[in-house]
Amino acid sequence: MFTGIVESTGIVTGVAPTAAGRRLRVDLGNVAAQCKVGDSICISGVCLTVAAIRHPVVEFDVIFETLERSTLETKSPGDRVNFERSLRAGDRLDGHFVQGHVDGTATVEQVRRTGGEHVVWFRPQDELTPYVVPKGSIAIDGVSLTIAEARPDVFSVAIIPTTLERTTFGQLQEADVVNIETDIIARTVVHHLSTASLVNSLQKVTVP
Repeated sequence: MFTGIVESTGIVTGVAPTAAGRRLRVDLGNVAAQCKVGDSICISGVCLTVAAIRHPVVEFDVIFETLERSTLETKSPGDRVNFERSLRAGDRLDGHFVQGHVDGTATVEQVRRTGGEHVVWFRPQDELTPYVVPKGSIAIDGVSLTIAEARPDVFSVAIIPTTLERTTFGQLQEADVVNIETDIIARTVVHHLSTASLVNSLQKVTVP
């Protein structure tokens, strides 16, 4: 479990194919010395397990399903990624509960900078739109954010200067693709309502 409060960014140093997917190598700087094999680390929104450490580089195995669902398939040496180590018992929860289970992706529609305001508009995959709630929480590339405005097919978030400095958001441009994890509470509510509606419909069906 994570909070969506990104610690810093790392740099991809290598990518190699494996029988199950890819081996991703990321330079985490001094944080690598505090990691151990088996630790869970959120890399741009995706929960990965530390497979090896060659300080300051940490290695992860990424399976095909994760590659297909996220942007990790497109990462190459030199790319910068957000990272956050898993939440420990007793830690403060400053963001929201983030599982690191990416639901899908979204495309940057517009980056608007006016005065001191930095607003980014995203177009999510169609299946994600039911979970995008105005003023609700969402994790974008592992960053906990509040949805400022939600329309039928796009939504916006306002980015504060600290987030721009500490994450990859300062580099986002139109047409970039990002990982999306919708809020677990929103997903649970939508699932419950959908299930209840289906049950009610089945109960109304009469057998001739």
